[in-house]
Amino acid sequence: MLYETIPLGHDNATLTPICISNTAELRQTPRRAVIVCPGGGYGALSDREAEPIATQFLAAGFATFILRYGIKEEAKDYAPLKQVALAVRYVREHAEEFNVDPAYVFTCGFSAGGHLAASAGVLWNHPALAEVLKDAPEGINRPTGMILCYPVISAGEWAHKGSIHKLCGSKEATQEEMDRFSLELHVNETTPPAFIWHTFNDGCVPVQNALLMAEAMTKAKVPFELHIFPDGPHGLALCNEQTRMLNPHCACWVELAIKWAKEL
Repeated sequence: MLYETIPLGHDNATLTPICISNTAELRQTPRRAVIVCPGGGYGALSDREAEPIATQFLAAGFATFILRYGIKEEAKDYAPLKQVALAVRYVREHAEEFNVDPAYVFTCGFSAGGHLAASAGVLWNHPALAEVLKDAPEGINRPTGMILCYPVISAGEWAHKGSIHKLCGSKEATQEEMDRFSLELHVNETTPPAFIWHTFNDGCVPVQNALLMAEAMTKAKVPFELHIFPDGPHGLALCNEQTRMLNPHCACWVELAIKWAKEL
């Protein structure tokens, strides 16, 4: 088992691989990779949405990585976007070391982590990334696909304003400043495919966030798979005892997402 903490060289962001060692006896074929972005409103990082998620994908045959990105005052100036770009780049550049197929690197995020996982795909060529990508090949940081779990998406009417304000660095941000992070406004034909799930009565991040993302992707003709479950609070994670929030009806999202990522 490969398990270590790797500084990404940008503020305090780290990447933790949780991967099966590729020994001569095992002789594994390269695995698709999933980079997990835990949620927490850009003010914390949820443990329930980190290792428990990564190990589910690991058991399903993926190479997994946990990104711990900038929060609170370290979330402004596009810092988390730069860090997720560096994470995708790192996984691709070290594909042989981690036995990864570099053609298949997914981001997977929850709530604000879902915003970051989506930002990795929607804003992959944003000018703010020039300083951290430098001479890297174009698109090395663009994920193959995005797994978005009750994601923060919009900075408009249905915004989770706490997340957006932290990205802006101020509670007094103008709508124009907040719209920089309203991802449905920036989806285009270069956005990678997505698997999206949400619950209808999420009382923290409204379901409209997922619907706006799906609508924007429809307009851009980018494929996605969308599941809206009828009932469940925010932050369900695996929906089971391991992550301390039980919702058996929604728990199938894991199997569905794994199937989607394997077949993309």
